[in-house]
Amino acid sequence: MKQRYLAQALKTISFENDKMAFVSGPRQVGKTTLAKRLLKEYAIGAYYNWDDIEFRRLWTKDPKKIISPSRTSRPCIILDEIHKAKGWKRSIKGVFDTLSAPADILVTGSARLNIYKRGGDSLLGRYFHFHLHPFSLRELGNAKPLSPDECWHHLFNEPFDASKERSSFLSALMQFGGFPDPIFKQDQKLASLWRKGRIEMIIREDVRDLSRIPELSQIEMLAALLPERVGSLLSLNSLREDLEVSHDTVKRWLQLLGELYYHFRIPPYSKSISRSLKKDNKLYLWDYSEVASAGSRLENLVASHLLKACHYWTDTGEGVFELFFLRNKEKQEIDFLITRDRKPWLPIEVKSRLNQPTASWSKFLPLLPCKHGIQVVTDDGVWKRYAVGNGEVIVMSLAQMLQAFV
Repeated sequence: MKQRYLAQALKTISFENDKMAFVSGPRQVGKTTLAKRLLKEYAIGAYYNWDDIEFRRLWTKDPKKIISPSRTSRPCIILDEIHKAKGWKRSIKGVFDTLSAPADILVTGSARLNIYKRGGDSLLGRYFHFHLHPFSLRELGNAKPLSPDECWHHLFNEPFDASKERSSFLSALMQFGGFPDPIFKQDQKLASLWRKGRIEMIIREDVRDLSRIPELSQIEMLAALLPERVGSLLSLNSLREDLEVSHDTVKRWLQLLGELYYHFRIPPYSKSISRSLKKDNKLYLWDYSEVASAGSRLENLVASHLLKACHYWTDTGEGVFELFFLRNKEKQEIDFLITRDRKPWLPIEVKSRLNQPTASWSKFLPLLPCKHGIQVVTDDGVWKRYAVGNGEVIVMSLAQMLQAFV
């Protein structure tokens, strides 16, 4: 298994500054593998999983006993799925605040870690939180993550030819998605079984445990309806009619599936955009291999790469990076807009084979303070500048663009 892109950040940002590291992300994205590989770098350490009965007994009696004092080496302690424990934040706070010697503590868990860390016994100032994403094109090639400024430089100054290996990785991502098991086995039948099992675990275990909602079969139907809506404006009313439930019910179910990392939504950016949409979101899946339409899957793949970069740059202190899209009431649209510290930074349009800027650029680019945009196409060997008003759009190949992120 390849070393994950977060490994270095956990050490330099959290552990070297005497903070705990929290890592959350989808089921089967590789959190446990990341933690165990990190543990191997230490002379002293331990891995604990809440599903282990012996560890539950130890934690219930005295959480502080999970760390054995050492005068010779700094230990690493992994706490996996600990958020399932009652009062887990209070207990971890007690362990951390009473350490007799420094220890590197890594807390990993499913998306529920995001939810359970809200409110209550505050751990503020004691940890840094990181999002672990599926593999991206750059990570598959073992290249280190780029900073925002490095990304910008690569996009606008360094055209390059895609290697055969990079093209192979991109083809595999389009077919199998970025989750470790399917992308490395690259077996269509096994991938299909893996997807089925993952969805069942999310709905039959995570939804049940988190919400106590009894209508699991209807939530399963909702999940089945979402892949065909990828990249489109999300209509809650349409989903409500299909499922024959109330607007508030489908809204609640969607929020739950989002919190459990089945899908993510991006909002429209409306500041300084005349006649912009203000409420309707676009929806994408964390596992875009579920999306049947080639065009929608391509857009989802790009969205996943951009969200991974936004999360990584934000988690590592580069600023606040967020993902939006641009659309007005005349239905003109730019697929994505990355903002940096809440200011437009980079708009990106995705087209399969249109190697010249779309008409939407002349509508939106003059309204943005950033005067550079990217239009990505699937053809290889494309990299060309086009003037649009007082700005410019670079049309480039998909591999070129994705390789410049995280």
